[in-house]
Amino acid sequence: MDFEELKYDIKEMIIKECEKEDITPEEIGDNVMLFSDESRLELDSLDALQISMGLLNRYGVRLGDSKDFRRTVTTIEELARYINEQNG
Repeated sequence: MDFEELKYDIKEMIIKECEKEDITPEEIGDNVMLFSDESRLELDSLDALQISMGLLNRYGVRLGDSKDFRRTVTTIEELARYINEQNG
């Protein structure tokens, strides 16, 4: 999967895992902070857990503690880079 496909796939995973069907992958910017109002996803701590589980199940990527999560899951772009590094 190339980098653009991975970013799109991550967006689809977040929408599915967090049950945010009222937004499309195209509406999520690659460089928008995911846990901000700008993302329009309205993510909370439960969504963070769902994303973490989705990353493990879909990409085999395990995030450590909440600090690791906040440092890694900032934007789609950064998350895609992290997944590529882990699965490199």
